[in-house]
Amino acid sequence: MPTYQYQCTECGEGLEAVQKFTDDALTECPSCKGRLKKVFSAVGIVFKGSGFYRNDSRGASSSSTPASSTSKPASAPASAPAAAPASAPSSPAA
Repeated sequence: MPTYQYQCTECGEGLEAVQKFTDDALTECPSCKGRLKKVFSAVGIVFKGSGFYRNDSRGASSSSTPASSTSKPASAPASAPAAAPASAPSSPAA
């Protein structure tokens, strides 16, 4: 269950409440009976473990070489490089 932070608009007291997602938000300060407002803060994300980088799922032999020098684009057809020299103009046989 998530922990929500509230702050009283009257006395400034802050409190934390563990609530379900379906629970209604707290509206009354327990100490002065003033109005509570929900406090939003930045959430930090920490990725732990392996599998978060492109090279984590590869074998040990391929991770030591750069990907750009050994890999071919997946969208290029295999016959495209062979077709380029054939279309080059040839010298006339005279």
